[in-house]
Amino acid sequence: MSDKQAEEDRLFDEALELILRHRDDPSAPEQARRWRMISPAHEAAWAEAAAIHGMTGQALSDRHRPEASRHIGRRALLLGGLAAGGALTLPGLVTRARADFVTSTAEIRRVPLPDGSFATLGPDTALALRFADDRRGVRLLSGMAFFEIARDPAHDFTASSGSVIVTTRQSRFELGRDARMVSVAVADGEVDVQLDRVAGSPQATRITGGERLSFGPDGDPRMAERAPDQVAVWRTGLIVAENEPVSAVVARIARWQPGRVVLAAQSLADEQISGVFDLANPIMALEAVVHPYHGKVRQISPYLTVISRV
Repeated sequence: MSDKQAEEDRLFDEALELILRHRDDPSAPEQARRWRMISPAHEAAWAEAAAIHGMTGQALSDRHRPEASRHIGRRALLLGGLAAGGALTLPGLVTRARADFVTSTAEIRRVPLPDGSFATLGPDTALALRFADDRRGVRLLSGMAFFEIARDPAHDFTASSGSVIVTTRQSRFELGRDARMVSVAVADGEVDVQLDRVAGSPQATRITGGERLSFGPDGDPRMAERAPDQVAVWRTGLIVAENEPVSAVVARIARWQPGRVVLAAQSLADEQISGVFDLANPIMALEAVVHPYHGKVRQISPYLTVISRV
């Protein structure tokens, strides 16, 4: 895949995330407006993502409406099938258009990669391959994955999600993307982590076994310890959090809960939570996350769970 196509992929992912936040986050319209003004490429990505998502009138009342991308026909067709099935979620949209591997609710799957490496995908996860003669890598479009990288002295392995890029020769590490937070945790070996920005990208940060590096929406890094046997412990039915935003932990647990989980009380989003949460009962796990902050979990239907503040 060319560098231009990779950049288009990244911008499309960001645009779609902004659109999906449009309904639940009061600040989203202003964030979207500023994001669209960055460059014509950002505006084109917005138009394409908006066309796929099927947004109308109010959401697209802005005067900026460039011609739709040539890819819209294919993606709009995909949307038609999704809308008929009521599956308008980030994994549902992105995976059908871009992913090579996809998992559903509560599904965990270990898949081989072309170079002999392995990826264990968490639930509601979308993974796209980025392999060519001179490179090997993947892009995590949504969700979480644990990678076991086969050694190749001649070629680095690159895993990216959002603007975060992880590079390694041989290691075992987890990459996760939840509620606008991207995190990397290493079980063994070492990886280099950096942000992919248009200009002035900082030098990579090297992390080793037992370390975890996370990035919030502002791109600020946060380093923490994470015991190697707790890296990607969701593979055994647990979620471990240590001073993490409630929104990210809720988003992670929600991958085990059928339907959509809505964090209606945005005042809960940035509260910090620590603990070990059992995924055998996702509703009880969600309650354990928000209870310290007077949060309430209501299952409106088998397909909708709402978290509010008492």
